[in-house]
Amino acid sequence: MQGLEVRGLSKHFGGLVVSENIDFDLPAGARKALIGPNGAGKSTFANLITGILRPSAGTIRFDGQDIGSLKEAQRVQMGIAKTFQITTLFPQLTVRENLRLPILERQGLGRRLFMRADSNRSVEAEVSALVDQFALGSLADRPVLDLAYGQQRLVEMALSLALKPKVLILDEPAAGVPSSETHLIIDAIERLPDDLAVLVIEHDMDLVFRIARSIVVLVQGRILTEGTPQEIATNAKVRELYLGGSHG
Repeated sequence: MQGLEVRGLSKHFGGLVVSENIDFDLPAGARKALIGPNGAGKSTFANLITGILRPSAGTIRFDGQDIGSLKEAQRVQMGIAKTFQITTLFPQLTVRENLRLPILERQGLGRRLFMRADSNRSVEAEVSALVDQFALGSLADRPVLDLAYGQQRLVEMALSLALKPKVLILDEPAAGVPSSETHLIIDAIERLPDDLAVLVIEHDMDLVFRIARSIVVLVQGRILTEGTPQEIATNAKVRELYLGGSHG
């Protein structure tokens, strides 16, 4: 299978079970969301996929290859990116300078961050393409610290795409973003490449139901159910456990 294939994934911290026997697929081009109450194990699952944590049991395969023993950096190189893990934005640098860094790193030119803007046309072409894709043109030459929080999240998403991933995990992309700026995040996700597999971990149900074609509900480290947005919205147990209560 091309993409992610997870089977029997479990994680225990001593006697505490945080992930239990999870089966999960994320094929190329997928738009999937992972939801659940606080403490359901969503972040733990993402950390197992990206290599931040090692599983207690189970397998993780990516494009047919078992990646369970690979470190976080190796998984990034293979094409698994997570917005939170990619980088910390450099607030004093401009948007364009921030975007240049992961491209240079990917090409083995990381020490040339402050090279003249016109000294590597292919790098600058990639930077410009990302600026255009995320509608950052009017902000490109402003320091990141001058940007609104929602705009900073867009830059972070653009940074992750600069690594040319096959899988992109967006861990609460709307967290801390004012409701007046949420549309920026939704629009950016909708403009992501069609062949990119996207997993959104999010509490904002409006964003989830707008973006996802499939929704996985995680409760106490186990998958409760998976279905289309319509199926999840009308599932009585999901409504009782999650949608009908506080999202936290």
